Amino acid sequence: MPGKSVKAAVAVVLAAGALAGCGGSPQVGAAALVGDDRITVTELSHTVRDWRTQFRADPAANELRANAGGAAPQYAADSESDLQGALTLLINFRVADKVADRAGVKVTGGQVDTAVQALNQQGGAEAVTLASGLPRAHTRDLARLVATQIAVMQRFGADVNNRLSPATQQAGRQWNELFQRTADGMHIEVNPRYGTYDPGKFEIGPITYRLSSPDSGI
Repeated sequence: MPGKSVKAAVAVVLAAGALAGCGGSPQVGAAALVGDDRITVTELSHTVRDWRTQFRADPAANELRANAGGAAPQYAADSESDLQGALTLLINFRVADKVADRAGVKVTGGQVDTAVQALNQQGGAEAVTLASGLPRAHTRDLARLVATQIAVMQRFGADVNNRLSPATQQAGRQWNELFQRTADGMHIEVNPRYGTYDPGKFEIGPITYRLSSPDSGI
């Protein structure tokens, strides 16, 4: 993501990609199902717990998140917004890998290293990861998402040195369309306890409660 401001870098990471709710509920104990891949409620809970601890102690990450207009973390147990943000990215990592396959792109370790270096120039790769809502352990996952987007957009004709060029803008639209089509075909199911997916905003929206009781999906 060379040349982008810290604000833009974090905003793109927070908004990148899409996921699709498919009606019905995931298996017991699953926060989400992405094809045959299962993200468990326990995994999500531990991920957010680790993130809160690390984020609270990292001034750079706090500044990045504030400058990007990100919501402050909620330290109460099982905060809805924190869980939704982390789950969105965990799903997007999986979808991005499939997008690369569909675009005929192989993302190498060297490209991920380059993305890490680019994020380091935007305020620090680990700080950007924390600002995005995930703990430091997911830094290379985040960098891989960035590297995948760059590689796929280049396949579509983007000029990485001019993100405002018509070719780059068109490649960005093609990336978004391919990401959404790919997610739609992966039979992604999100546990209703974490909310619903809004395909127009590429994010998990507020939890919708039924008149009787909330659907926990378990």
